[in-house]
Amino acid sequence: MDCIFCKIVKGEAPAKKVYENEKVLAFLTIGPISRGHLLVIPKKHFENIFDIDEDYLKEIIFATKKISQKLKKNLKADGVNILHASGKDAQQSVFHFHLHLVPRYKNDGIDTWPKSNYQELNFEEVTNKIKE
Repeated sequence: MDCIFCKIVKGEAPAKKVYENEKVLAFLTIGPISRGHLLVIPKKHFENIFDIDEDYLKEIIFATKKISQKLKKNLKADGVNILHASGKDAQQSVFHFHLHLVPRYKNDGIDTWPKSNYQELNFEEVTNKIKE
């Protein structure tokens, strides 16, 4: 497997690590969109949200909260965006589960929410399909 995140976990590729425990690693991204933008990953390889082990997922979200608090306190972030993509059609580019943790600052000009003209015509049907 030629996964860059697995290489980072193994110490075979460099990373600026900001948090680590037995299941989770967080490090600064090489393509930041704000000061302190980082990635939170499981140390074990899971491709996406559809196959990640729930214990790892819990550890990732707990770590994300801890790191978010540090971003607020130490980098004076006013908020954070937690972003994720699972699957090629969702624009996942590295096929190792990861969360982007993007610190937000007043008037930073970043718009992380996509614009769309989509309008749901049948909320009842969609609700029922999801519940099946």
